[in-house]
Amino acid sequence: KILAIVFYLCFFAIILFIFNKDISLPTIGIIHKNALKKGNKSTRLDKQGYISIPSSFLAFLVGLIDGDGYIQVSKTSKGFITIKLVISFHLEDISTLEYIHSVLKIGKINVYKDLRSPTCKLVINKTDLQEVFFPLLIYHNIFFLTVTRMNQFNLAMYIMKNDIKLFNQIPDINNIPAVFELPKNPLDYTLLHFFRNWIVGFTCSEGSFFIKSNNDGCFQLKQRIHTDLFESFKLIFDTNRKIDTTNSFNQFGVSSISDVQKVINFFSNSDLHPLVGLKYIQYVKWLNNLRESSRYRNLNYPNIK
Repeated sequence: KILAIVFYLCFFAIILFIFNKDISLPTIGIIHKNALKKGNKSTRLDKQGYISIPSSFLAFLVGLIDGDGYIQVSKTSKGFITIKLVISFHLEDISTLEYIHSVLKIGKINVYKDLRSPTCKLVINKTDLQEVFFPLLIYHNIFFLTVTRMNQFNLAMYIMKNDIKLFNQIPDINNIPAVFELPKNPLDYTLLHFFRNWIVGFTCSEGSFFIKSNNDGCFQLKQRIHTDLFESFKLIFDTNRKIDTTNSFNQFGVSSISDVQKVINFFSNSDLHPLVGLKYIQYVKWLNNLRESSRYRNLNYPNIK
């Protein structure tokens, strides 16, 4: 009996230790001193605050980057490599970038007040990608789902891991190994633990909620051709609507009463990361217009106005 009690006490002590110990995020590659910010010539030793960032937020953010972001690998005037992640929005939607920055606590927001198209960009430098953002994605097993963004991520990771400094030393993209494997078919996308939150972020970039001139209430997602990815949207929203492939773009769109209800149910799910910024405002306006429509007024709506 005494041995059994001792055994169980030791077992619970080990469990408590495992759950309470510091979990570290490994840095990707080598951080060079000249890459560190002035006044902070050391790498981050405590990353506990970053680990506490919800995985739902990270999945949302990756979906948003798959739409309105890119990972830039470019050549300096002296032939060296520079890497950064950029998320770009119209200046009117700067609140979205401010929200992302407030949660991530890395990167810098830049404003470009061009009269024709004023924009704002959140720029995350290579060091922050190495120390925080990329390690977080690996820790949570969250990854990009468009081929373009995945290739950019794989290239950046390869350069960091192999400490490649000169642009002319970068191998052919076809010879760079994948960090994550994209799903093989539409169903496999739906099985990804982060996919639904990814859709919310992707919607903030590439989605639209609107009323047509014929009073149809529509929800659309549109981007370059990603056949299996867009076919998976049909599974998530449980619809047989055909994916439009006009002009080398995929477009998923629904407007029937039953399909619109499924869209409302999806974006009203409190377990998912919410829509933010202008897209949230557009969604609320869409709901209000649907409520006033003779066709859609009997749907079940969330308690938001």
